[in-house]
Amino acid sequence: MTGTSLGDGPNLTRRAKKVGDVVEMSVLKPRILIVEDESAVITLLRYNLEHAGYEVDSVMDGEEGMIAVDENPPDLILLDWMLPRLSGVEVCRQLRRKASTKNIPIIMLTARGEEADTVRGLDAGADDYVTKPFSPAELMARIQALLRRARPALSEERLEIADIRMDLVAHRVYRGDREVKLGPTEYRLLRHFMEHPGRVFSREQLLDSVWGRDVYVELRTVDVHIRRLRKTLNEEGESDLIRTVRSAGYALETDS
Repeated sequence: MTGTSLGDGPNLTRRAKKVGDVVEMSVLKPRILIVEDESAVITLLRYNLEHAGYEVDSVMDGEEGMIAVDENPPDLILLDWMLPRLSGVEVCRQLRRKASTKNIPIIMLTARGEEADTVRGLDAGADDYVTKPFSPAELMARIQALLRRARPALSEERLEIADIRMDLVAHRVYRGDREVKLGPTEYRLLRHFMEHPGRVFSREQLLDSVWGRDVYVELRTVDVHIRRLRKTLNEEGESDLIRTVRSAGYALETDS
């Protein structure tokens, strides 16, 4: 593995949101994308999801949904069946055909309550199917259950990939038998990679997920922290598990 940075690209900057002299960083909240064409439903979902501690994005048609997922894959999608431009069923089918999105949990929201419709939605690739009008409490429980299956780290106290172990309670990291001393940003960066092993993230996606969407810093900042993380993880000559995908991003290898 090499420590080379990504290909030359626009060296954009992002503004840092400050409170006093302290820069606020994200806390790696699970992010949910709502694809729904009814404003009232979006408002209801957003209120309940944000109250439950999730980060929320929303779009109002199927084509915009596909674009949103391509640009920044969410942790879970709430997908309406009847959408303008591209139906929810077709969105679901297309996402399941792509390697980069086939494992994203999808809950289909629909007013169609017939058994045949439920079967069709599940056959298209939906993980769950909720009929409108729905109970917000029940939907939150279904979301939590799906996320626990898709991202076990959300309910675990320890992450382990290859010979790297992360204690989420004590905020300690170990590589083999030695403790790895990481700064807070490198810790969040490694945790994000360990929660999504093998998945490639662009610098923009890492900035959104690790630094936060309202924090504006240079894109090259990601490269700097990747180098620091690599140096600390590999300081005793261990294999480099952080893979650079030129012109695409970074990923954490699952095998040493």
